[in-house]
Amino acid sequence: MARLLAMFMITDGNMDERELDALENLHVYSLLGLSRKRFVATLTQLCDEISDEAQDDGLISMFDKDRIDGYLDAITDRQKRLLTAALAIDVCKSDGVISDAEMALLRYMLGAWRITLDDVEAELIRR
Repeated sequence: MARLLAMFMITDGNMDERELDALENLHVYSLLGLSRKRFVATLTQLCDEISDEAQDDGLISMFDKDRIDGYLDAITDRQKRLLTAALAIDVCKSDGVISDAEMALLRYMLGAWRITLDDVEAELIRR
């Protein structure tokens, strides 16, 4: 879940401190069983992995299907998927703009998991 949320934080090419603050305000670190420092280390590791895969001209691909599918496949519990989707939406909104890249990743995630925004909303209301 942490790697997928980290992916949402960097997918627009701009890591914003407000995204980390949003995770803290939502108590995400404790939900994930991680400290903020450990989450940042996960985020940094993801950035390093992506930059290590850069092409010779320095071009990087944020949307590596195999990487994203691996993150999505690792979360099998429907409740965790709904929670991850809700948190991803909050991360995307935290900097005031949902970028096209964030929207594309969100749509891909929801489609892969066969979850709708109505499903996410219904789950949030139950909590």
